[in-house]
Amino acid sequence: SYETWFSKLVPISLDFGAGVAIIQAPNEFNKSTIERGFHKCLNDAVQSVFGEAFTYKLITPMEKKEKERVPDDDEYEYTFETFIEGSSNKFACAACRYVAKEPAKNYNPLFIYGNSGLGKTHLLNAIGHELKKNFPDKDIIYVKGDQFANELIEAIRAGTTVSFREKYRKADALLIDDIQFIAGKESTQEEFFHTFQSLFDEGKQIILASDRPPKDINPLESRLRSRFEQGLLADINPPDLELRTSIIKKKAESCGITLPPEVLTFLAENLRSNVRQLEGAIRRLAAKNLLEGRPISMQLARDCASDMMGDTEPLEVTIEKIFAAVS
Repeated sequence: SYETWFSKLVPISLDFGAGVAIIQAPNEFNKSTIERGFHKCLNDAVQSVFGEAFTYKLITPMEKKEKERVPDDDEYEYTFETFIEGSSNKFACAACRYVAKEPAKNYNPLFIYGNSGLGKTHLLNAIGHELKKNFPDKDIIYVKGDQFANELIEAIRAGTTVSFREKYRKADALLIDDIQFIAGKESTQEEFFHTFQSLFDEGKQIILASDRPPKDINPLESRLRSRFEQGLLADINPPDLELRTSIIKKKAESCGITLPPEVLTFLAENLRSNVRQLEGAIRRLAAKNLLEGRPISMQLARDCASDMMGDTEPLEVTIEKIFAAVS
């Protein structure tokens, strides 16, 4: 049931004020089936994370206005100003800022990679916003790798490949998130190769993001891999303790809550995987504080973070911690 009906669901947005999680289903049949047969299951899952006042809304691609182009700054929170820098992402952020100011000058393509939830999508959108602000007349396109592949399939089916190619090859800057999704898709790789080469030859900026470096994207044509590696590779690593602390403080402020020092320390030391994990814990804590009236305490923090703890990443070990544990 999960593979058939749930695996292709895509989270779109979360309206914290209205208490609604917007989720995209691949088609109307999938949507109606979930609403008819799995409503309680999905609704209970949403409420277990965000609180009992939350519910969900399923939409289809036809109901969601496609946004290939980067949204306006006032429509989106992914900007350089809201990106929290630390030692684990400093190089990638600096490279993105440079490309946004000097597109196609030195770093083309720019390839950003790192595990899920570390800020790649945030940086990609931040580049788009900055490009749009600095070069308002330029054609800037943002798309996900699977969306590019699906559009190509539809264009082939409908006989509109000419307009598909024109759309992407006339871009002044092309930003593709999750480029790893073209792996194993021969026709998509063929089309993207020619799109890439056309843009590159015309001096247009290409920015790609992936959950792994080019050498680990398989199966991927060698000619694409070599082109991905010919520009600048910028990796993003999991946030260290200092950065995690800063992120938690920032997210708590945006949710309108104040964390006691011991709660802040507890969350920063125990949630180590990625930024989404930290955001989820803070939203859950804020929801329980607001909707259930529970004070923000260590017990509440443990309740909110318990199902996110216990990952396999080792603790940050120092001599002081070893001495303290042995003592």
